[in-house]
Amino acid sequence: MLFLNAMQEEKVILVNENGKKIGLMPKMEAHEKAVLHRAFSVFIFNDKNQLLLQQRALDKYHSPGLWTNTCCSHQRDGESNIEAGFRRLKEEMGFETSLMEVGSFIYKAPFDNGLTEHEFDHILVGKYNEDPIINKNEVASFKWMDLDDVRVDIACHPERYTEWFKIIFDKFYETINIKQDEGSGK
Repeated sequence: MLFLNAMQEEKVILVNENGKKIGLMPKMEAHEKAVLHRAFSVFIFNDKNQLLLQQRALDKYHSPGLWTNTCCSHQRDGESNIEAGFRRLKEEMGFETSLMEVGSFIYKAPFDNGLTEHEFDHILVGKYNEDPIINKNEVASFKWMDLDDVRVDIACHPERYTEWFKIIFDKFYETINIKQDEGSGK
């Protein structure tokens, strides 16, 4: 109950289709009403060009147990995209690294529990070569995967992955791959 109360008090930043802030709303209310709000998705690569994936904790309020990008969440009011990504990466995966924003997009995904993610999502990319120290309240497991293997697994088993991850991977595969290569000095 304490977790649910804390989540209801957390506010997301409402935005228009251009990403401009238009207000704040409690997180659960925004998901219940499917209101467009700001979010971010972090993609961390190692020097072997593998992507660090996380499996969402089994008690998450939506998409529990599904595989997804390294971490994701919502910016706090007054927090930049990079600051938010940096904060959440530390909270979920237990490490810090530099991040670079590589794009953004809008998506809408309804869930079986009646909630809907309707997000203006900012994609952040970074490099890291160690295994994370995961926060078990947020993350059930992790793995490093080659991008081509991720692509094949999504095609064969889409039910294993979060909706936003599948959308990002499909729309931004080339951009993410190029940007992470740039970050490695290739």
